[in-house]
Amino acid sequence: MKTITIKGLPRTESGKKATRQLRSQQLVPGVIYGGNQEINFAAPESDFKAIIYTPDFMLADISVDGKSFRCILKDIQFDKVTDRLNHVDFLELVDDKKVIANLPLKFTGSPAGVKAGGKLVTKMKSLKVKTYPKYLRESINVDITNLELNGNMRVQDVVAEGMEVLNSPRIPIASITMTRQLKQEEAASTAATPAAAAAAPKAQK
Repeated sequence: MKTITIKGLPRTESGKKATRQLRSQQLVPGVIYGGNQEINFAAPESDFKAIIYTPDFMLADISVDGKSFRCILKDIQFDKVTDRLNHVDFLELVDDKKVIANLPLKFTGSPAGVKAGGKLVTKMKSLKVKTYPKYLRESINVDITNLELNGNMRVQDVVAEGMEVLNSPRIPIASITMTRQLKQEEAASTAATPAAAAAAPKAQK
């Protein structure tokens, strides 16, 4: 599992004045919850970029006051005017506690429908799951080798070991649609068939 390291400073004061002071030092306030106690900390804005500005799922190893906390990102807040990072929330991973996370989908295989001339359309990029920390991974692999032309793969078709998928099971996650060229070829073939059938009796006379 990809993990980034964040070195945080303990934060004892709260309120707008304290927050403004932190931001003037290029520090972003954050909180870690879900464990034995809530940890308020601050860290350089640059430390958060790797986990915020990415579609990947990763863990954060946050050290505060000599202690290390293994976490996942839960929420981020940006300033409405400057668009700068305002606050970050992390959930501490505890082995015997289930967590809810959004895991990216990774499609594998060459779909049969694409080989037949269709186009792959992915409709979901991630799934919301509930699981124990030991089952968390960077992505959920989805084999689409057998996906046929005009076929759909739905949430219920995904195999996610050790996880409870929270999305509605009937939602499509990927499909194979007909390309414009394939539709034109099919239409031309259909139009030619009646003409050939009509010509057949004349040929027999």
